[in-house]
Amino acid sequence: MDNRSEIREFLRSRRARITPEQANLPVHGTNRRVPGLRREEVALLAGVSVDYYVKLERGNLSGVSDEVLGSIAGALQLDEAEHAHLFDLAHAANARPVPRRRPAAVQIRPSLQRFLDAVATPAWIRNERMDFVAANELGRALYSDILASPIRPANTARFVFLDPAAREYYPEWEEVAADIVAVLRGSAGRSPHNRALMDLIGELATRSDEFRTRWAAHNVRFHRTGRKRLHHRIVGELELTYEALELPADPGLTLFAYTAEPGTPTDERLRLLAEWATTLTAIDHVDRIPQAGTLP
Repeated sequence: MDNRSEIREFLRSRRARITPEQANLPVHGTNRRVPGLRREEVALLAGVSVDYYVKLERGNLSGVSDEVLGSIAGALQLDEAEHAHLFDLAHAANARPVPRRRPAAVQIRPSLQRFLDAVATPAWIRNERMDFVAANELGRALYSDILASPIRPANTARFVFLDPAAREYYPEWEEVAADIVAVLRGSAGRSPHNRALMDLIGELATRSDEFRTRWAAHNVRFHRTGRKRLHHRIVGELELTYEALELPADPGLTLFAYTAEPGTPTDERLRLLAEWATTLTAIDHVDRIPQAGTLP
């Protein structure tokens, strides 16, 4: 991705969504030719000159201080994820050029796999580009539809946007699609030289109008906790709560664990899923994720 273009479009999109009323600014007349705030209004709110803000919005964050970035974030009413994304873009603008490179294969430590296997609920690990890196038995059973893809490594984003089965698997497909694009946008801001990540984004933008439209919105989001509805082909509808845990010893990897409220139909269906999973020495029609090894 082009850093200057990313900065320009992100700042413009955030400015366009804020009305003068939301920013507690007086409105003079009704002939406003831009959606949201004008550049001079953002400059006023941030305490910088109009010329300086114009330079920033043209994509030049080189040398900008954290204090000014914080002021811009406040003026644009950025949330936590958007604030972090702006700082990531600024960091990339000030970093020395780095050739795009494909990261080394992901190495899952045996102790980490043992931890996954000891968890009594569905649990799995993904990387920044949403590759399915590792899981416990119940996690593999829960995501058996995604793992059915012959493409390796299995990838949640590719499944959502390129596999027609995703709309049945995710009853709230629109929300899931928006979340995935927002998470990938944040990952791209943090890791602009991750060749595998950029290749995936390019593939999805080329093959999916749905992805391309959402990508153009420049939304970012953290994926830490929440609710997810799934329709599993064996046990039916599931309403799960997930917790996401970043792994400090394995930068870029995130562990997800799913639970159901006790006594609910989903709680019973998870037990049925566990019974189904134990009957499999390997998931039929699916190449099992290695217990401990490398993935491309």
